[in-house]
Amino acid sequence: MITPEPEQQRIERNVQRAAGIQAIKEIRGIMDEDLREEAARVKLLQAFLRYGWIILLLAAWLLARHFGVI
Repeated sequence: MITPEPEQQRIERNVQRAAGIQAIKEIRGIMDEDLREEAARVKLLQAFLRYGWIILLLAAWLLARHFGVI
């Protein structure tokens, strides 16, 4: 037969469980924020790769015009 545990032990176990759940939620929030930042960096890098060559050509054209090549 299973003996019921004392009230104090049950309370301590519930407090530990609640603290663990809260810690997991905080860690999850930190990880979600990190994932959002990483996704933003990837999106910015993709934009640079997609449109960066246009800016590079424009800069080369402006330099050539400035030095009288064109």
